[in-house]
Amino acid sequence: MEMNLQTLENLSKEKLIEYINEYIKTDFSKIVQLLYRIDVSEATIKKTLQAHPDLDAAILLADLIIERLAATKKAREQFSQGNISDEEERW
Repeated sequence: MEMNLQTLENLSKEKLIEYINEYIKTDFSKIVQLLYRIDVSEATIKKTLQAHPDLDAAILLADLIIERLAATKKAREQFSQGNISDEEERW
């Protein structure tokens, strides 16, 4: 059930929560690896889970993933636009 980052970006929040819940039940280290791979720090994970002990961990982790993927996508777009502008300035 492991998936690449592009596939993750296209999941609805509900599907992402299902995906996370599956691994919470079967192999929590996979979720930790995923969060590490998309650059969500362990400190952020712990802080978020501790700050909201009454909320579903899968929902909290999904929010962290969605937030981080959105930030990464925005940075990619800005970088891409910056490169185009630099190329145009040279000509």
